[in-house]
Amino acid sequence: MCGIVGLFLKDATLEPQLGDMLTDMLITMTDRGPDSAGIAIYGDESKGNARLTVQSNTPNVDFAKLDSDLSERVQGKVSITLKDTHAVITLQADQVASAREILSEIRPDVRVMSHGSTLEIYKEVGLPKNVADRFDVRKMSGTHGIGHTRMATESAVTTMGAHPFNTGIDQCLVHNGSLSNHNSLRRKLRRLGVHIETENDTEVGAAYLTWKMQTGSTLGEALTSSLDDLDGFFTFVVGTKDGFGVVRDPIACKPAVMAETDQYVAFGSEYRALVNLPGIEDAKVWEPEPATVYFWSHNAAPTAQEKAA
Repeated sequence: MCGIVGLFLKDATLEPQLGDMLTDMLITMTDRGPDSAGIAIYGDESKGNARLTVQSNTPNVDFAKLDSDLSERVQGKVSITLKDTHAVITLQADQVASAREILSEIRPDVRVMSHGSTLEIYKEVGLPKNVADRFDVRKMSGTHGIGHTRMATESAVTTMGAHPFNTGIDQCLVHNGSLSNHNSLRRKLRRLGVHIETENDTEVGAAYLTWKMQTGSTLGEALTSSLDDLDGFFTFVVGTKDGFGVVRDPIACKPAVMAETDQYVAFGSEYRALVNLPGIEDAKVWEPEPATVYFWSHNAAPTAQEKAA
């Protein structure tokens, strides 16, 4: 099962409504994944700064004085915004690597959900509505975002097992399906220095795309390569700093529908996730083709599509 939603805004006037629209889409997919949920929001960039979104099962303990403790160790300004079990740490971009090492030393129970200059990921166990309410997602603004409702079939119901997965700067992925070669690929990627925390096959898919882009591929090229290198059935929705992409495996047995207007591009596992979007009655609506990469970027043409070889 599992449910995926995604929203890429072309019209900047809709940005204050991004969290509200994504939340409605996510809640509609509850019966596809009631055990946990997560949402990735791409917001405003603060030049020279980066964000670490972190999670703790005991936030009152782990987040107490965390800003001052980190600031002292990294020798730079650190600010923290608390959101329930999560916190967004803002610091200088060149301090992220050392901050992650220091966190593992001084707060070993704190787990990194995402890092980047615009990306924040919030995810927890529970019904999608409850998860969204805990983090006040409806009030979040941004340029684009993706979300996931999970029905765990191959691993435990945990916060770390929830989607989205972040394995590269400002990059995240949600997935519906199952990869059969994730164990061998996980070993390969770890040998190549790609950081993977869980045994979830979706994180392997995210890490694979990170590796491809780190070695020179565009998002579109990385998604196309996944059709050859990833064995299984899958629908991927990927977020990057500039936009998002969609790909389905050659069989395309998992449901997916897309809609596009002059104001946005939207993705849902089912059409009912899209029905409350503004102007949906005039949208171009279609089912993504098998083995076809779709991607949209704020720094390129509004839409792009390429057929896999």
